[in-house]
Amino acid sequence: MRWLTVGLLVLIAFLQYPLWFGKGGWLRVWEYDRQLEQHKEITRQLEVRNAGLDAEVRDLKTGYEAIEERARFELGMVKPGEIFIPITEKPQDAGSPSATPLPPPQERKPGSR
Repeated sequence: MRWLTVGLLVLIAFLQYPLWFGKGGWLRVWEYDRQLEQHKEITRQLEVRNAGLDAEVRDLKTGYEAIEERARFELGMVKPGEIFIPITEKPQDAGSPSATPLPPPQERKPGSR
């Protein structure tokens, strides 16, 4: 009876091995599912980028405002008789003092409001 139990356990192990570790086993399916989710996320990001580029192309084909803006900022072009002065703002660091410093606090004298 003992050999029969051991034999059946070995048979079950041989039958389970391909299910878990074989070519189409569960572990490989889980890995493919994880890779599929990663690729779907990359595809979503690329679709958003492509939609933005598509909108920019449509704007460049139909409107002159986008073309004019690019010519001004990227190429430095101006219209005849026009003076173009680009104003750029530098972002302030969190640790640097602001452009307009606050006045020092005034000392209060006893009895004054």
